[in-house]
Amino acid sequence: MRCVRWPFILGAVLFLHAATSGRLVAQPIEPLPRAAPPAAPAAPPDVAAPPADAKKTASGLAFRTLIKGTGSDHPGPHDRVTIEYTGWTAGGKTVDSSIPTGEPARRRLDAVIKGLSEGLQLMVKGEKRRLWIPSDLANGDNPRPGAPAGPLVFDVTLLSFAKVIPPPPTPPDVGEVPADAKKTISGLAYKILTHGTGKTHPTSEDTVVVHYSGWTTSGDMFDSSVVRGQPATFPLDGVIKGWTEGLQLMVVGDKARFWIPARLAYGDHPRPGEPAGTLVFDVELLAIK
Repeated sequence: MRCVRWPFILGAVLFLHAATSGRLVAQPIEPLPRAAPPAAPAAPPDVAAPPADAKKTASGLAFRTLIKGTGSDHPGPHDRVTIEYTGWTAGGKTVDSSIPTGEPARRRLDAVIKGLSEGLQLMVKGEKRRLWIPSDLANGDNPRPGAPAGPLVFDVTLLSFAKVIPPPPTPPDVGEVPADAKKTISGLAYKILTHGTGKTHPTSEDTVVVHYSGWTTSGDMFDSSVVRGQPATFPLDGVIKGWTEGLQLMVVGDKARFWIPARLAYGDHPRPGEPAGTLVFDVELLAIK
């Protein structure tokens, strides 16, 4: 007897043997209905204003504990949190919610509105709170397009959090090269902040291990190995010219601040994702390879 192989077409037809005729008959398969995603919770009855038993912080944030958590540790202002949340305006309109996604949200506390950051820092793992956030701790009364205006209310559950190394503070002299900084012929300005004990300077052909943070002259940090908690390793012939020149002025253990003009950095019109103009770096030389 010959063996006949029938192709399987997943989700299209089901081949059944008809007992009366001995023929193979194609029968359509009814698709299984998909479960609708969960809806965001309706606004609570006290969304318009905090009730009398709500507590209030000095900033004006009001809150109530809905479910108690466990432990005594609180997230810090730069930590990463995993949360479930829903937010409403004071009029009861839903502005955002993690519930319909079916997945908890992961956020850094220095990247959310001030009231949500402050409220989560008061919480412990497993705790659920209702936060009444005044306008000045939210997006303000005239926010950017798409952001909700005025006071907001959030129900938020802190599922977990991970500690993050806080970023180093912005140096006070990022906007202008100070008078006591040295300057090279190329236009690179620098100061040695901490003197190391090494005696050897790297060459342009060496690879270096460094910790660093970089800012624009307006004080915006755009990169930092310190925040990542991991030193960076670079070949000196593969970085911006200001780094190649500046690191060769250092010895192991030195910590220096560089003011790197645009022509020695990424230029005034760099590629997307690269900072433009003059850049300021704090660099610590850890090793030369």
